[in-house]
Amino acid sequence: MATVKATATVSRAKAHSFRSSAPPLRTSQPLSARGCTPGRAAPEGPRGGFCTAPRAVSPTEPTYAPLGKSVSAFDRVQILAEALPYLQRFADKTIVVKYGGAAMKDPTLKARVVSDVVLLSCVGIRIVMIHGGGPEINKWLDKVGIEPKFHNGLRVTDEATMEIVEAVLAGKVNKSIVSLINKAGGKAVGLCGKDANIISARQTSDKELGFVGDVTGVDPSLIRAIVENNSIPVIASVASDENGQSLNVNADIAAGEIAASLGAEKLILMTDVPGVMEDKDDVGTLYKELDIQTTRGLIDKEVIAGGMIPKVQCCVRSIAQGVQAAHIIDGRQPHSLLQEILTDEGVGTMITET
Repeated sequence: MATVKATATVSRAKAHSFRSSAPPLRTSQPLSARGCTPGRAAPEGPRGGFCTAPRAVSPTEPTYAPLGKSVSAFDRVQILAEALPYLQRFADKTIVVKYGGAAMKDPTLKARVVSDVVLLSCVGIRIVMIHGGGPEINKWLDKVGIEPKFHNGLRVTDEATMEIVEAVLAGKVNKSIVSLINKAGGKAVGLCGKDANIISARQTSDKELGFVGDVTGVDPSLIRAIVENNSIPVIASVASDENGQSLNVNADIAAGEIAASLGAEKLILMTDVPGVMEDKDDVGTLYKELDIQTTRGLIDKEVIAGGMIPKVQCCVRSIAQGVQAAHIIDGRQPHSLLQEILTDEGVGTMITET
């Protein structure tokens, strides 16, 4: 098969190995600019392949249909056949998933995320989950009469708020996720960053934020022991400093640093947006794949702006430390984890080094 000269934006098929049987490549162009149609060879990439029609999709438009009677037996076999190269590629590899957003609030979405995680674990992929829990924290702050405050997009965490944050994240939210995974047939172990000093942190220099922590180090030994026992670590983003003071750590940042310390194959951030888009209001402009250079250019052009900047920076930092690929996906889309990891097209934005 002919080889295409690499460019800054050439696709890399979700950082899979370049073998002829592997799935077709993604492109870093927005969907609306891709120029490919169903059933025709993709225009770039050393393996060719097929791509889906570049149509704009409403953020609320259903993109998933359950495998019921409407799906033929042949189609089900095709789905399994498409997934097989990915299952082979990622067997015994570590994938770190940051779980948050609407997927934590909606019971149906929560159940689907849990089933995806258990399935991936059962087929031999090593899943590590990091979670936040902002809405649940706000709920309990309201119950005790504390008004949530934010500064530069981060939660202002005074002493009273820190007590609630730790109790909710490391207690209620963490154990709820663990229970759901165990009920679904997985083996989950609930942790927080304090346990075995998984996450070391120091108080951020912005004193207005209070007890918010910057990650200074990660000790992955306990996480490795758990995944080697075929279990799923579920980690709340609460850490402590050298004096034992509890600190609230941004879950995206915690996930990125843990992924780097484990030498993970992938970091996946579940969010409430489809991914990086040229026009934030048009899903048809979703970037399916970006490299670091292009990503930084989009930040400079303010295409990537607002709350997406720290998420993208987290991805770039993890890749610079050895993670093979980082993904930003929409947790509101049912089974988005499986679609991103086990299908040709994926559902979000993948960021790689080149």
